[in-house]
Amino acid sequence: MSLTEKIYLDYNATTPADPKVVEAMLPYFTEYFGNASSDHSFGWYADDAVETAREQVARLVSCRPTELTFTSGATEAANLALFGFCRKNRGKGNHIISCKTEHKAVLDTLEALESDGFEVTYLDVDRQGNIDLGELQEVIKSSTILVSLMLANNETGLIHPLKTITEIAHSQNVAVMSDITQAVGKIPVDLQNLGIDMAVFSSHKLYGPKGVGALYLNKSNNISIDKHLFGGKHEKGTRPGTLNVPGIVGFGEACSIAQTSLEENHQKLTTLQNLLEQELLTIEGATINCQNEERLPNTTNVSFKGVDGSKLLRYLNNLAVSRGSACTSNQVNPSHVLKAMGVEDEMALASLRISTGQNTSPEQIEKAVFEIKKAVNQLKSITV
Repeated sequence: MSLTEKIYLDYNATTPADPKVVEAMLPYFTEYFGNASSDHSFGWYADDAVETAREQVARLVSCRPTELTFTSGATEAANLALFGFCRKNRGKGNHIISCKTEHKAVLDTLEALESDGFEVTYLDVDRQGNIDLGELQEVIKSSTILVSLMLANNETGLIHPLKTITEIAHSQNVAVMSDITQAVGKIPVDLQNLGIDMAVFSSHKLYGPKGVGALYLNKSNNISIDKHLFGGKHEKGTRPGTLNVPGIVGFGEACSIAQTSLEENHQKLTTLQNLLEQELLTIEGATINCQNEERLPNTTNVSFKGVDGSKLLRYLNNLAVSRGSACTSNQVNPSHVLKAMGVEDEMALASLRISTGQNTSPEQIEKAVFEIKKAVNQLKSITV
């Protein structure tokens, strides 16, 4: 079976570039190929394209263009933000608060900061993936300088009450960083309204190209970071190196498209999510994780009781679904997100993240559920 015949349901891992995005990018590989830092007409034209894209990205997330730094993606942006902010503010304290269900891009960076002498408190979550806001208040202390919590979880789709979290942190003069990668383009994201100090996100999650993302630094809150990359004054020195002009142009176009189609896509994805979950729950032993919580409209995480999870994906070779986040799905280990939520290892291993997108159809959902039911029943019959 060719890739075109398989059903792609892993849009949280990455999305196909929108044809309009590719069309917008193409001239910047050949005709308008100048270096955006060059002081001549080729460079000026490229620089104008970068600044237009910066405005497009800023409009989607409701911030000022000057508050955005282009990066290679959310992972690099998270490294820049966490290392840069924590080291700059080390004189104020060395304590950071995060959560056990964060993406590995954040968790691994925090682990590196711990080896550099920082102290990190990882908040627990309940069975639905929610943090205890009272616990957050309690663990803030005089040495706390940063709270780092994502807006929407990449595995379950759970949406954290980020505005309330920010208000709690700011009341104690603590800054807030958020990984907003999975939320941008799927739900309205208003950085000014949220009030957070730093945010990171990627282009390839919203039908833009891979290899480009953004770091947001709130100028109203006078947020700045130490620079630890060197080699030029590109992006005001925060992220030196020749700008990926075609990628940035594509990122901007993807954000512009997302802004105009946000409400329509939200309605479509919600309809598909309802259809998918109604059908999945007809499978005996199926549980939708975080089912009754506020979630992304495209993300479903389902666990199956009595199924050998180590074999589940191999029985679903006509579907592109995942066991967890794309950075860890090649490892046959229980999801750290589900384990933090109290899901037993056996159930966590027998779990699927199904994430839909703008190309998903109701017919694909019906076919996918048929394949999942068949696989689950086959595996159950083996274990009986």
